[in-house]
Amino acid sequence: MDNTIGKSSRPPYGIIAILMVGAFIAFLNNTLLNIALPSIMGELKVGPSTVQWLTTGFMLVNGVLIPTSAFLIEKYSVRRLFLVAMGLFTIGTVVAGMAHAFPLLLAGRMLQASGSAVMMPLLMNVMLVSFPVEKRGTAMGMFGLILMAAPAIGPTLSGWIIEHYDWRMLFHFITPIAAAIFILGFFLLKDKKEKSNLHLDLFSLILSSLGFGGVLYGFSSAGNKGWDSIHVYGAITVGVVTLVWFILRQAKLERPMLNFHVFKYPMFALSSSITMVVNMAMFSGMLLLPIYVQTLRGISPMDAGLLMLPGALAMALMSPVTGRLFDKFGGKILAIIGLSIMIVTTFLFSKLTFETGYTHLMILHAIRMLGMSMVMMPVSTNGLNQLPKRFYPHGTAMNNTLNQVSGAIGTALLVTVMSTRTETHATEIAKSLTTQPTEAMKLQIEAQAMLEGINDAFFIASIITILAFILAFFIKRSTESEDPQQETAKPQVKSKLVGN
Repeated sequence: MDNTIGKSSRPPYGIIAILMVGAFIAFLNNTLLNIALPSIMGELKVGPSTVQWLTTGFMLVNGVLIPTSAFLIEKYSVRRLFLVAMGLFTIGTVVAGMAHAFPLLLAGRMLQASGSAVMMPLLMNVMLVSFPVEKRGTAMGMFGLILMAAPAIGPTLSGWIIEHYDWRMLFHFITPIAAAIFILGFFLLKDKKEKSNLHLDLFSLILSSLGFGGVLYGFSSAGNKGWDSIHVYGAITVGVVTLVWFILRQAKLERPMLNFHVFKYPMFALSSSITMVVNMAMFSGMLLLPIYVQTLRGISPMDAGLLMLPGALAMALMSPVTGRLFDKFGGKILAIIGLSIMIVTTFLFSKLTFETGYTHLMILHAIRMLGMSMVMMPVSTNGLNQLPKRFYPHGTAMNNTLNQVSGAIGTALLVTVMSTRTETHATEIAKSLTTQPTEAMKLQIEAQAMLEGINDAFFIASIITILAFILAFFIKRSTESEDPQQETAKPQVKSKLVGN
């Protein structure tokens, strides 16, 4: 990637530490805002369909910029990319913290997103370049610990801040930390990169933005607007058509913006498929459980965050352990055990009642997240291990892009299942009544129907997880493949020497 990192025999722990703290702050900021949305709606006088742009817009900017990260990593040094990314994130945080109107707050969030979008692919690429294949699981496990700790802390910390301070304190709290990390990076990151003649294909950037942006917007809007909305099917159609165009164009370019040849490596293609399926299923817990505990059970946001805290902590603390186990045993056995745990726990979540205990929910969620920690990082690392070095930026960019897309698809699918099944159950319950329902009975019917709809969505999520479980049996331990460019270059070098 760059001379300093590529040639060093010892991993650049200083660079990795700075990048990890920067990525941690960016990830923490993502999860902090969700609980604050009702407060923002009340103060800035905006509705749910408007305020959701704080999360949808953030995701769209990520979807547009992450595919370009492969080009940026190949062209620029770690120092330059990190300082620009952290600078944009810090400016965005300051703007959002000072916002007294929604457009300014949204602009701040977009700036934050433009910085954080590059952070994850950059860090993953440095990790891949810095550690040999046999030690990469342990390294990526520590990486997982840092990144999983952010969503673990986020909801609980956010709930406490919102209860005691104004929602702007969420941004004021992050600002000095982000500024300190930027200053540390400025003085401590010293890596150099030879001048590159790479040029960004602007038409590819436009196609990528329309393609990934359209798909993400379409699926993320389906839950609110419904599948029959022109905003939904129109955006998805435009997204799919331009994505196909984008892929065809990349195949013709000598230096593609995002190299789809990574899918020629079977373990990478398989790992991408498994992580996409698991991502879709994962959103059942992140999305449906808060709806169940807050809407149907009346549990406060703070207590809801505490309920999910042990699960997130279990996933974070298990990451270094699964990393070491991956180095020793490979990804297949970990994925099979982890997915078995996920299937059982997700199915048990499809049996929720109004009497299900708080402790039972907490333990079940923690075990489910424990299973997930055995799947995500090991499977992803195994796939990346098969790629030649020059494909690392494209592999990490592809993985992060597909995670965004699969997350949006999973959310839309499970919200649709929950909504349609809720309506069906409500109709069935109403028909079974022998008397005209009172207002109190109508509320009870709605609650029972929503509970059944949530259970049905969890059941579908467990079926989705079974698909990933079947795919896991095809995993083989990866070693770095030969670079086809280097292979074809060898005979040319030899003939040149003979000619001389």
